[in-house]
Amino acid sequence: MTRAVAAEQDGASSAQPVKAGEVRHPPRASFDDRYDGPFSRRSLTSGRYLSLSLVGTDYIHTWEETTCEALDASQSDLDISAPGVAHLQDKNLVRGDASAAAASRPAPSATSQPALEPIPPPLNYTLRGRRSGIALFVFYTFLDSLVLPVGLYFLLWYGFGPGNPKYHPLSASTVLTIVTTAIGGASIYELLLRAWRLWKKNSDCRVIGARRWYFDWFEWWFVFAWILIIIEIAVAFLPDEPDKRLLAMPLSTVLFIFGTVSLSIDILHHLRVPAPVRMSSIPRGAQLRPGIYPLIEDICAVDGSGRTEFRRRLNRRYAASHVFRAMLRRLGLFWAVGADGCALATAALVFGLAADSDGLVDYAYTVGWVLPFVWAGPWALATVLYVKRELRKEKRLWAIEVASRGQV
Repeated sequence: MTRAVAAEQDGASSAQPVKAGEVRHPPRASFDDRYDGPFSRRSLTSGRYLSLSLVGTDYIHTWEETTCEALDASQSDLDISAPGVAHLQDKNLVRGDASAAAASRPAPSATSQPALEPIPPPLNYTLRGRRSGIALFVFYTFLDSLVLPVGLYFLLWYGFGPGNPKYHPLSASTVLTIVTTAIGGASIYELLLRAWRLWKKNSDCRVIGARRWYFDWFEWWFVFAWILIIIEIAVAFLPDEPDKRLLAMPLSTVLFIFGTVSLSIDILHHLRVPAPVRMSSIPRGAQLRPGIYPLIEDICAVDGSGRTEFRRRLNRRYAASHVFRAMLRRLGLFWAVGADGCALATAALVFGLAADSDGLVDYAYTVGWVLPFVWAGPWALATVLYVKRELRKEKRLWAIEVASRGQV
C-alpha cells in the first residue's frame, strides 16, 4: 500500500503485531480519538468502547455489530440511555467484571485484524420512489415561502392597497395581515404531520431509545424557529403601519437559527463537550456528533420515510467509516457558515436600504424573501457533487483496506 493511500486513510495503523496488553487502533477503531465516541452515557455503540480496555481491537467490530443487531431485534422501543438497561449481550461487561468477560471470549490473535464487510454498512435509502413526494414538497415550499409572500404582496399593495392612488380600499395593515396569514401553511402542516408520525403509538420512525413525548431534535428546532417568527411578526405589527422590513425576515431567522445552533454543536463536538440534551439518537451525556447529523437522521427518517431503521443504519455507517464522518463534519461547517452568512447578508440588505420611499422598501422586502433561495441553490448543488465524490472515495478506500487484509 503506497504512502499516499495510507495517508488518505486518515490514521490507518501499521501492520506491526499487537503487543500483549496494547490497544491498537485501526482506521475505524480510531472512533474514540476522533471525538465521536460516547462519554458517560451509553449509546447504540457503547459495546465497542468498553471492549477497548478488556479484549483489545480484534473483537471491536464484531461485538459492535452483534450488539446493534440485538438492540434492533429486541430493544427498538427501549430507552437505551436509561440506567439499568442491559445494552450488551455480555452483562459481565456492563457490571464491570472484566475478568469474567475476558474469560468468556477467546484470546485475541497478535496479528489478526477485525474482519470487514466487502462494502461500507449500507444505508438502504434511495430517492427512487420518493422523487414525486420530494418534488411536491419543494413546490409547496417554493409557493408558500416565495410566491405567496412576494406575489400576493405586490398584487394587493398595488392593486387594492396604498400603492394604487386611484383605488385603495385596503389599508397597509390589512394588506400585510392578509399576506402574513396566507404564508406558512405548508410549514405548519408539515410540523403537525411529522409530530403525529413521531407521537402515534406504533410509530415506525421514532428516535432510538426515546419515548413518545420526545419527538426528535428537528421537531423541537422547528418549533423554536416558529416561536421566534411569531414574535418577529407581532413586533412588526406594533406600529400603525406594519414594518415591512421585519416582515421580510422569517427565512433569514430560520437560517440564522440553523447556522448558529449547528455551528455551536460543531464547536462543542470539537472540544469534546458531552451532549447537554438528547439530540435525536444521541443521548444526553454522550459525545456529540456534527450538528448536521441529527438533522439528516430526523429528516430522512420521518419526512423522507426512512423510518427508525434509517436511524440505526446511519449510526452504523457513521461508526464504521472515517471518510463518512469527515464528510459530515465538512458538510456541517459548509452549511452552518453559509446559513449564518446568508442570514447576516440578507439582514444587512433589508435594513440597510434607505426608507425614503416605498420603492426601496419594496426592494428590501423582496430581497428578504428571495435571497435565501438564491443562496440555497448553489449550496445544494455543491453538496450533491461533494457527497457523490466522497462516497466514491469511501468505497475505493474500503475496497483497498479489504484487499490489504486478504479479504477478496
